[in-house]
Amino acid sequence: MNIDEMWQKALEATEVHRVRLEYLHTFRPTDLGYIMLSKSDISDSDTVVRKGMVQVMQPVIIVPPDYPIFEGFNFKEDIGLEGDSIRAFLYMRGIRLPSLKYYNQTYTLDVMEMPLSEAIAKTKNDLERREDTRTGLIVGPNDVWQFSLLIYVASMVDRSFENDIKRLRERQD
Repeated sequence: MNIDEMWQKALEATEVHRVRLEYLHTFRPTDLGYIMLSKSDISDSDTVVRKGMVQVMQPVIIVPPDYPIFEGFNFKEDIGLEGDSIRAFLYMRGIRLPSLKYYNQTYTLDVMEMPLSEAIAKTKNDLERREDTRTGLIVGPNDVWQFSLLIYVASMVDRSFENDIKRLRERQD
């Protein structure tokens, strides 16, 4: 599968079931916790669970050319792609992430012995019961999980943009 097919697969199959309720921080880095669920490649009755955190550096409104840095996404190890290929690919599709560092750290990689639909319901229930408002819940294909995670991060950056502008203006006054 080439990079375009991987991206299309992630775009079509990624579902954000729950977002971090707070906006990204305007003046300091944000730890963006996530749980990523994927149907197992081995058994339809199992679900792959990745729990981790992406650190998103504070936004900068006047930025150098789009050149985001992705660390911890395992693009090279898992799908054979270099960071420059990912940046160029996203840029050519009009996807512009701010020139920031996006550092992913996957804390756990487990398998739940239940179908994906049940795993989604259970995970949502667990997050609600714990009143966890900081952890996002993403569902996407196991073989292109990195792209699904980037889709989630980009949606949080976009969601926070207006708040960032407002807070930057307030600081100027």
